Amino acid sequence: MYSVDIYNRVRRACLKDGMSAREAARYFNKDRKTIAKMLRHALPPGYRRSEAPRRPTLDDYVGVIDKILRTDKALIKKQRHTAKRIFERLRDEHRYAGSLTTVTYYVREQKRRTKEVFVPLSHRPGHAQVDFGETLGVIGGVECKIHFFVMSLPHSDAVFVKGYPAETTEAFCDGHVSAFAFFGGIPQSILYDNTKIAVARILGDRTRIRTRRFTELQSHYLFDDKFGRPARGNDKGNVEGMVGYTRRNFMVPAPRYDSFDDLNTHLEEKCLARQGDTLRGHTQTIGARLMSDLDALMGLPIAEYEACDHVSTRATSISMVRYRSNDYSVPVAYAHHDVHVRGFVHEVIIGCGNEIIARHKRSYTSADMIFDPLHFLPLLEQKVGALDQAAPLQGWNLPDVFATLHRLLEARMGKPGKREYVQVLRLLETFEMDVVQGAIQHAIDLGAIGYDAVKHLVLCRVEKRPPRLDLDFYPYLPKANVGTTRPSSYMSLMGRTAA
Repeated sequence: MYSVDIYNRVRRACLKDGMSAREAARYFNKDRKTIAKMLRHALPPGYRRSEAPRRPTLDDYVGVIDKILRTDKALIKKQRHTAKRIFERLRDEHRYAGSLTTVTYYVREQKRRTKEVFVPLSHRPGHAQVDFGETLGVIGGVECKIHFFVMSLPHSDAVFVKGYPAETTEAFCDGHVSAFAFFGGIPQSILYDNTKIAVARILGDRTRIRTRRFTELQSHYLFDDKFGRPARGNDKGNVEGMVGYTRRNFMVPAPRYDSFDDLNTHLEEKCLARQGDTLRGHTQTIGARLMSDLDALMGLPIAEYEACDHVSTRATSISMVRYRSNDYSVPVAYAHHDVHVRGFVHEVIIGCGNEIIARHKRSYTSADMIFDPLHFLPLLEQKVGALDQAAPLQGWNLPDVFATLHRLLEARMGKPGKREYVQVLRLLETFEMDVVQGAIQHAIDLGAIGYDAVKHLVLCRVEKRPPRLDLDFYPYLPKANVGTTRPSSYMSLMGRTAA
């Protein structure tokens, strides 16, 4: 290929100085066809094929390769053929005798030609996109997978992020409630992928059957919903990009926090700080452009949406209620009763009728049993023989004075002592732990080992009055025998002193 300099000299000589093409060919020692080409093009045009390249070894197998590539489009990416695998199949199944390089070049060119091309989009103010992402982190000293909810406003590129232990219905709803509160309004429409949390079924005509919980959320906030095509993340490319951006910038290095509340405080600060950035192609900051979005948002409703999952079930014979593969305890009085479970992100609330009967911290493990020991104390008071093996009491971290009281009661009273110990534990149903603990310690110091004495001392602490223990009512309290003073005893003492 000739340089631009020779092109310039030839063209100047012929087109400006009047030299003929024949004379230029002799002067520059070039073929006349080359001179003619230089006169047609101001710059070297490069090599140009006059016809498609011939592949005599591969041409008979092109149809097989094209069929494999078309079939691969219906498969997930990890199951598609590589060029090497296509070459191996041609060699083994069709006796192809060519090289791997020839197949690789053809496959690469075909994939390039069939790649999808996208149309740049513009976004009106007041519309949002939602998605979930995943990353690893350490919460409360335990390494776990963090699922984070992302809502973006594509017009301004503003974003809200919140982390959760799992991508559940209650996390999905709570993310919306938190995002609406963060932006101070409700988007006119929200674009989603076809998550099972929102879409129960897609019909043949692409009509979506919404889930009950998503319909309730939408009915409360009155936003329009839109759904992308299945397996087409580019339909909501803005939030897809935000998921990757927030993972790389908000959660690298891997987040380490004592709780999800601390993590979410950090993420909200990052979202607010990002509003001061000016993105490529814009002259205003994200925060300045966000004002157009905020003006287009709908107002928040007066009533707050309860972001939880609802399940109706029945308590078992061991006073446990199953929710999401875990069992949570209820008071023994509600065994075999129909109950209603509300599963929040970090809490499980169980009710019967209009009454809340149990609250538990949410567990995200599987086949876990979460007990509240107080739920089982009325039953243990009747079945004291099960006290030492009662699972709800295992791992109940009580102060040491409780174990001391338990040991003394059993040593002095035997089986009735177990019942009195359970009665002491039941004081925790009404009174604070520090009050009961102090009363037990006081009773042990006085040697008043019994439920009645502990209860009396608890009431004295609550009412802030001095204790008055009547020994006639407490037969197990130690009694002091004080004899009547006699003159003879006094005289005997005087005599010993004189001696």
